[in-house]
Amino acid sequence: MPTTDLASHEPWLESQRRSRVRRFAAIRRLRRRRGRRALAGVLAASLTLAAGGAVAAERTGGSSAGSGASAVRAAGSTVAALQRKLGIPADGIYGPQTRRAVRRFQRAHGLVVDGIAGPRTLAALGLAGRTAGESSRSASTGSGARAVLARIAQCESGGNPAAVSANGRYRGKYQFSRATWRAMGGTGDPAKASEAEQDRRALALYRLRGTSPWPACGSR
Repeated sequence: MPTTDLASHEPWLESQRRSRVRRFAAIRRLRRRRGRRALAGVLAASLTLAAGGAVAAERTGGSSAGSGASAVRAAGSTVAALQRKLGIPADGIYGPQTRRAVRRFQRAHGLVVDGIAGPRTLAALGLAGRTAGESSRSASTGSGARAVLARIAQCESGGNPAAVSANGRYRGKYQFSRATWRAMGGTGDPAKASEAEQDRRALALYRLRGTSPWPACGSR
């Protein structure tokens, strides 16, 4: 004999309640996954833009906190410039709105659509040649830039493309860290790349960040 009152609404209501609980739990899990993916994209993009300034923080040892703060401010300035180019509010924060705008721009200009403002996207936006604090375009292009980079290379490595720092962290003619090298489009070991490639990527970094990635040699 059935022990449940089939005329009662209680079993149906309890089933409905359990269904709602399962549905809400599934929605929460989906939102958390989307949030993690969005955060990962934002961090990757922010690190790409800040890569030049981050070299300063890596190099300064005990004073890394101050250099890190300078790198964050510089990165915010770069993001704001990017946002102005994209025609969105320039708040200096690489959030979801900025990422969507970057993706739209990349799609419209035949670039890799990843939402990350790397060197090629910045170049297409006309930002790769912008150097903070430079009053003249000639200072970041042509012979002026080459002269500055030659001085930096001589100071950093004696001009040796295969140079490696004592701790192994900085490599090549311009003493790139591996993270900065990758951010500028390089692959593998900077110290094993051709001198021409090192010169090219150092020039791209200089145009993007000026001499700030070389805090000691760039200030001389």
